[in-house]
Amino acid sequence: MSTKYAIIETGGKQYRVEEGDELDVERLNSEKEVKIEKVLLVHDGQNPAVGLPLLDSWAVHAEIIGETKGPKVIAFKYKKCKNYRRTRGHRQKYSRIRITKIVAA
Repeated sequence: MSTKYAIIETGGKQYRVEEGDELDVERLNSEKEVKIEKVLLVHDGQNPAVGLPLLDSWAVHAEIIGETKGPKVIAFKYKKCKNYRRTRGHRQKYSRIRITKIVAA
């Protein structure tokens, strides 16, 4: 059984998504609904549509279902013999989205 899927770009990264998928993307500043228009490829099960570089006639609709944080990343600077040490932590914020539909705009 073949399903419809799309390759989208958001937050500088590319994702393969199908309807009903949940994924974490870079934080989005929207309240509830998101329309992602950077669609690179759509495959409906029979024939693919490939953009050069984008498909202007397609869009992916998603809803934001929450926010989460990524793992803690430690940045540690050190210089030997100088007693110099600096530690910094960072946690990236992500938005969890659910793909509702892939449509031709």
